[in-house]
Amino acid sequence: MGLSTHVLDTMHGCPAAGMEVALYTTDGDAATLVRRFTLNHDGRSDGPLYDNQSLKAGTYRLVFDVAGYFNTRGVALPEPNFLNRVALDFGVAHTDQHYHVPLLVSPWSYSTYRGS
Repeated sequence: MGLSTHVLDTMHGCPAAGMEVALYTTDGDAATLVRRFTLNHDGRSDGPLYDNQSLKAGTYRLVFDVAGYFNTRGVALPEPNFLNRVALDFGVAHTDQHYHVPLLVSPWSYSTYRGS
């Protein structure tokens, strides 16, 4: 399946439908935008970000627009808010494996792990 992501809104206990996300390839401090997308009703992209044939070994970054999502949900955030965008940098070593990058997020915290 290549590379996928999923975001759960832990404040409301639901998928983060409508959150804007950007995917980059990275090389040191340089980042190249691959694509921007909006999470669907299940808090996922509509398909894999890369399939196994397209996924290359290397480093990547997913940037999640956390503040924009919670503003859209009507959450009163302080100015400046605690979390604006969450950037997750990760590496892909084995292109024959599935890399799933879930994000659990509220306006004040987040966690991630390599999922299955």
